[in-house]
Amino acid sequence: MDVEPQQSSGPFWWLKNTNHNESVIAFLRRARRALPGDPEFGDPLSATGVGGPSAAARAADRLLEREAATREVSLGALQVWQALTERVSGKPANREATIVFTDLVGFSAWSLNAGDEATLRLLRRVSQVVEPPLLAAGGHIVKRLGDGIMAVFYEPTTAVRAAITAREAVKAVEVDGFTPRMRVGVHTGHPQRIGSDWVGVDVNIAARVMERATRGELMVSQATLERIPDEQFDALGVDAKRLRRQVFPIKQDGVPADFVMYRLKTRRHVPDGGDDAEQPAHE
Repeated sequence: MDVEPQQSSGPFWWLKNTNHNESVIAFLRRARRALPGDPEFGDPLSATGVGGPSAAARAADRLLEREAATREVSLGALQVWQALTERVSGKPANREATIVFTDLVGFSAWSLNAGDEATLRLLRRVSQVVEPPLLAAGGHIVKRLGDGIMAVFYEPTTAVRAAITAREAVKAVEVDGFTPRMRVGVHTGHPQRIGSDWVGVDVNIAARVMERATRGELMVSQATLERIPDEQFDALGVDAKRLRRQVFPIKQDGVPADFVMYRLKTRRHVPDGGDDAEQPAHE
């Protein structure tokens, strides 16, 4: 006599079936978009940070089943944790921000002859004088890039003022007879925050703005300059000079053809009571 197989039942069978139900998984993924933080939290980009939520997300990515409701619930909890601990808000995910890139002019050539010990001393000393004014002004140090940094501010005037202070501070640094010059690029736009990093077109543009400061100048984009009120700009103690187009311009990848940049020159007091400005680099 044939015996019909007993139909699977019970709480474990129900949980397993629900855990892999496509409709349930899709619903939970949609629900995560209503939570604070990055709705894609858990992917390799958003989990690159060093905080607790990012570390837990990296572990969850290895341990949890890829297509499962338990994965979405777990990542949803980590997403909220990230938002609370890192003050990340997904609404809006790409609010306007001012990006600052810095770099040391001539550092690579100097470090080849100076050696590792002197190079490390220089980098530490530069960090000690550059980062405090940026942090004191409310800036966020996104990452250190060898002899430079990337920082983000939410107020253009504050970003430029902090960059001016940091750049002046570097002029007092000296290691083994070498005093570096720091070039700075500032651009305002709508970068996208993912985990502990910021990405997007405006981040690339900010880096290109810095690259134009070939001799250690402070360069800002027109987008940044337009957002600084006249009275605040006057208080910065600088003059803005628009970069002229070169006869044979070097094409910069990632920068719109009509992109406009300005060099900010610090006004210096002279004995007769007038103002002078630092010598601009040759166009």
